[in-house]
Amino acid sequence: MAQSPTPTDFVATLRPALRQASAIARALEGRVENEPKSGELRAAKAALTFADTAAQEAILVPLFERFPGVSIEAEEDTATAARFPEGAPTLVVVDPIDGTLHCYLGARGPYAVMAGLARDDRYEAALVALPREQLIFDATRGAGAQCSVGDGAAAPGRAENDGDAVFVSPELPEPIRARLVERGYRPVPASGGAIAVAPLVPSVRAGLRVVVGRKSISTQGRMGLLIAREGGARVLRGNGEPFPDDLHSPAKRIVVAPDERTADDLLWALQAGAS
Repeated sequence: MAQSPTPTDFVATLRPALRQASAIARALEGRVENEPKSGELRAAKAALTFADTAAQEAILVPLFERFPGVSIEAEEDTATAARFPEGAPTLVVVDPIDGTLHCYLGARGPYAVMAGLARDDRYEAALVALPREQLIFDATRGAGAQCSVGDGAAAPGRAENDGDAVFVSPELPEPIRARLVERGYRPVPASGGAIAVAPLVPSVRAGLRVVVGRKSISTQGRMGLLIAREGGARVLRGNGEPFPDDLHSPAKRIVVAPDERTADDLLWALQAGAS
């Protein structure tokens, strides 16, 4: 019987894989073009490059070698993705380049490389790499968050109340953006994965995500929230309630903040886009 990973083993196996995938994505920046996926109506979902598929294989190959019995939810249809079984109790979710269209190809802000381990409809471990910033964050449930810089060793990662930058959705409505500026914040477009871990990023205060044109934030978009929680951040819905801990509860807005005051500022800003 194939071994099922513990959260700790999962992180230990995939941290070097994410570092390799990040290096691939970074090396190919500016050298690849969009090759849109067929059947996708939204431009952001249709965006695809050779970097996406190469980075995904860098993650899936070591995952399959160590844990071939898990099921996967992978963003791209690559050769190794087809080798995993369906319906296993342990699910691994992989997004090799989160933010391909706006943040990777468009260079509008930080993109992310992500992998998460889920059981019983919630994440038990997650990793989020920000290749341009040379940061890798990871967490296992109940054990705190970690951050490594470059090739350095992992150290505890904590949400910090520093800086004026707020990572926001590239499609953030202008009235919400204006309110952030009014409160003294500097909105910076970012991928969903980067937004999720924003308060743990040096000189970034918080993250604010608003989904436009879709019913809910995706399974992939929730990966980094485990890291944020384990790092001490507040993770809220747009109405101020705690953001759901499962993979599928409908939600269209995420506030990730290091403290109550910052969270209140972001919730106030969201009122400008209330529908």
